[in-house]
Amino acid sequence: MDDKDPPRVPVPKEEGAELRKPHEMIVMVPRSRRVTLTGRRLYNALLQVSQSRLQAMETMPAADYLFEAPLPALLRTTGSSGEDRTAAKRYLREMRGLEVDWESTAPGDGLKWRGFSMLSEVAIEVRNGENWVSWSYPPTIMSALREPARWARIDLDVLAKLGSYAAVALYEICARYRDNPSGVTSRKPVQWWADALNPAPGGAERREWRKFKNERVKPAVEEINSETDIEIELIEHKVGRAVSEVQFAVRRKRGTPRARALAEGPVDAGLVLRAESLGIREAKLDGLIKEFGEARVREQLDVLEHRAVNRKLRGIEHAYAYLRSLLRHGDAQEPPALPGTPVPAAVVEQGSAAAIQALAAPSPAPASPAVADTGAHAEAWLNERIAQVKSEIAALDPVQRRGWVERALQDLAARGMLSAVVSRRAAQGDVLHGVLGSVLVRLYAQAVHGADWDTPPGVRR
Repeated sequence: MDDKDPPRVPVPKEEGAELRKPHEMIVMVPRSRRVTLTGRRLYNALLQVSQSRLQAMETMPAADYLFEAPLPALLRTTGSSGEDRTAAKRYLREMRGLEVDWESTAPGDGLKWRGFSMLSEVAIEVRNGENWVSWSYPPTIMSALREPARWARIDLDVLAKLGSYAAVALYEICARYRDNPSGVTSRKPVQWWADALNPAPGGAERREWRKFKNERVKPAVEEINSETDIEIELIEHKVGRAVSEVQFAVRRKRGTPRARALAEGPVDAGLVLRAESLGIREAKLDGLIKEFGEARVREQLDVLEHRAVNRKLRGIEHAYAYLRSLLRHGDAQEPPALPGTPVPAAVVEQGSAAAIQALAAPSPAPASPAVADTGAHAEAWLNERIAQVKSEIAALDPVQRRGWVERALQDLAARGMLSAVVSRRAAQGDVLHGVLGSVLVRLYAQAVHGADWDTPPGVRR
């Protein structure tokens, strides 16, 4: 490294990673598209690393200055255990293209700036076998971050314990009042709070306050009171019988905050990508993880991916319903197969017993122990075979691999299964997972290894 270059940024601390977040940046209202929970956490981690670096500089760096940090450390700081480069790309790309309205929580401050992208530039590169992230900010964000006039003290370790976007957003707003003599936040209209706690673009059609409070605010308050260093209480102000304004009472919690019981470990950001490539949205995946635990969801997601590659079975039209039924039926017995008969979307979303029955094929007779052993051996063989084929595809020349990917995309398009998520994953190079990976493996294996590629040698005709 040249002597004139600034030294490499230190690895973010895994404990006590604290961010002095400027008041102007506390309330973040998206202008164009949704912000994910992981994306907001990761952005706070980038701010913390940048602020630490800026404080070590004697002068403000040039506008094109790039901060940098190892990807695994950033993900650990956000509560994600994964080191998946493609998963990180998704969230970094989200922040690079997202425009937000930044607003202060102080009375009378109002909107501080509008239309800034969260990042000016971002890149991932491999250094000595480890993924590193480089990024830069618009100049206004740089100035506010380096010398904030007023700020909220945000503990990133605490944020990592919160499992919903509303809880993270509400905690950031309330954290600045933990030592305030008044002990209460500013009074704001209910629409302001709906925008501030919602990951969707501001100004969109919002649910009435009563429903929003029950669905988002109350669970967020309970989570904050349980998992963080503060306790908050909702205060509603009415005009007549209607709630017009809202604020929160905030007090510092005595003693050490109770740690969240996360025996399974933090959620891996890569798990979200795998689920999305199968057509399962992040919000729904979060619900399954909370109900069944991350380890079990990961295990049954493996089953779902293997099921999707099996050309001898019908295609899966409702991946979320299928994954949920896998989780509810347990390990001993695979849940009913999903035939091609359509089921009303509302029924599938409710996850009722009627939905599963409507999707189910007739149950086969119980297999004998000998047959069960044979089936287990065949499944293990197929899993190993699929892994072998994926390795072959990964080793192909990029041009050759792209040709096979195009064939897989055409196959999905012909069957009406080419979604925006699948197309985006293909453009990002994530081609060996989910529906796209399943089709890619099948087409390649049939052409290279023959039609019986997925049948053990001992049972081939």
